[in-house]
Amino acid sequence: MGEHISVLLEESIRLLAVKADGLYVDGTAGGGGHSLELAKRLEDGRLIAVDRDPYAIQRTQERLAGFADKLTLVQDNYCNIKGILAGEQADGILLDLGVSSFQLDDPSRGFSYQNDAPIDMRMSREDPVSAKDLVNTWSEAELREIIERYGEERYAGRIARNLVSARERAPIETTGQLAGLIKAAIPAAARRQGPHPAKRTFQALRIAVNQEIELLEQSVRDCIDCLKPDGV
Repeated sequence: MGEHISVLLEESIRLLAVKADGLYVDGTAGGGGHSLELAKRLEDGRLIAVDRDPYAIQRTQERLAGFADKLTLVQDNYCNIKGILAGEQADGILLDLGVSSFQLDDPSRGFSYQNDAPIDMRMSREDPVSAKDLVNTWSEAELREIIERYGEERYAGRIARNLVSARERAPIETTGQLAGLIKAAIPAAARRQGPHPAKRTFQALRIAVNQEIELLEQSVRDCIDCLKPDGV
């Protein structure tokens, strides 16, 4: 598994303008990269690292073992920021949205079309619905809508139709099966251009399973409500 590289790490930390005695929240701890840089800059301050994925919490705890006195780990969704902070106001809140590289790199998580594994895509395996449930139970219209909306896939209708037709013969169980069905629905000329033919549909399914867009708008408002007047 490759080394986790945090997105826009230097820029994020610089824009947060970390105060040594401040209270900061990393709402998507992931591999712990942003949390580590925040913790390094705190003296009397505190960091609350949040992630819905228990494995991410474990990784962050291990990576920040030297900062345990400044760190509070919370396995939860950042959409619950008001409950997590319980009335406290933060100096800064950071959200790194999307899927983490360690989730993609672990075939057992079922996020990637690069490996053949059971379809899953849940950020937390404690969530009740997986991508396997979506592709095997949602109607053709529902599948087409999410693939169009979250994947911006021009062949969403053909893909949805192919998935529904395939599952009538047998359930769609693995990422390899799913990627093959998506590829088969896209015209050969279109497959020769751009990214992997399954990329947009896999992205759409992941977003839908984890309700990423539905949760984001209200979450951003709640995060702003939880900031101090000069918070970032």
